[in-house]
Amino acid sequence: MRAAGISFPGFDRPATGFEAPLERLSACHGRVESQGQTMLRLVPHLGANGSDQAAREAARNVMRYFDTSARHHHADEQENLFPALLLWVPDAELAHLRALIEALCAQHRELEQVWSQVRWKLEGVWRGTMRELGADEAGRLVDLYRSHIEREEKELLPLAARVLGTAQLDSVGRAMRLRRGIKDI
Repeated sequence: MRAAGISFPGFDRPATGFEAPLERLSACHGRVESQGQTMLRLVPHLGANGSDQAAREAARNVMRYFDTSARHHHADEQENLFPALLLWVPDAELAHLRALIEALCAQHRELEQVWSQVRWKLEGVWRGTMRELGADEAGRLVDLYRSHIEREEKELLPLAARVLGTAQLDSVGRAMRLRRGIKDI
């Protein structure tokens, strides 16, 4: 969607199937980045246009994404990927993996806390009762996600690709489908 020369992405990135769960998790990172960029563009848009139709739709799309897909993404990792890795990682890498998982879970908690602070403002924009979104708040959420995504892309996903076999990845993908209410194929 385009409004007043500002692009507000919705769900325009191609999805990767659950048969490739690591690629799907990585693709989700790209969608998180897109939604973060939407929030950052929304800040000046609101200053110039208030909570017009484009701003309300953008706010709704961002809320929908972070309320559903981002939550599922965290659960996919914490409930399925992390346990699978803990079972299959070589003993020599177990201490590093535990520290990585602890750090990523702490980041998930922080991201969820910051999201809840930003969300209520986005809901006000969506309802047309709020005309601004703080650049500092939106920027903080985007920066936290960038740092988190970078660590997952550089450390977690390569480790998972190296350690997990087809059966383990199929199990993770199946759990991801079920979390979203998609029947097994």
